[in-house]
Amino acid sequence: MKADLEERTFSRVGHHKVSKQLSGDLARADSLAREIFSDIANKWALLIVETIGDTTKRFTELKTEVDGISHKMLTQNLRLLERNGLVSRVVHPTVPPRVDYTLTEPGQALRATVDAMCAWTTRYLGEIEEARSRFGRSIDR
Repeated sequence: MKADLEERTFSRVGHHKVSKQLSGDLARADSLAREIFSDIANKWALLIVETIGDTTKRFTELKTEVDGISHKMLTQNLRLLERNGLVSRVVHPTVPPRVDYTLTEPGQALRATVDAMCAWTTRYLGEIEEARSRFGRSIDR
């Protein structure tokens, strides 16, 4: 089955407009699927998705619960997740402003994948540690 190769023009904040092939082929450099994959397949985005889970979280809660993330990285990743329709952002008109983040339906579907990755990591952690140890010893020789 051939993928849809319709071409559309997109713009990113601070970037020039570029044409992207609307294809699900991650191997194509100009594929929209690859761009989406790049946006969400990083450690911070996946940790944010897992942390939000079935709840609604405020920015400060996410900053506290996602250990080690900087303010800048949290902001960038929340924007990418919102841009790709995975996170809903609601600003409440209060002083100071309150911003809530919730996973959308596609975000919840991604979370199921993240949950499976977490289970895989837990299941194979011992074997991975052993492989790393063997690899380290082979490099040190």
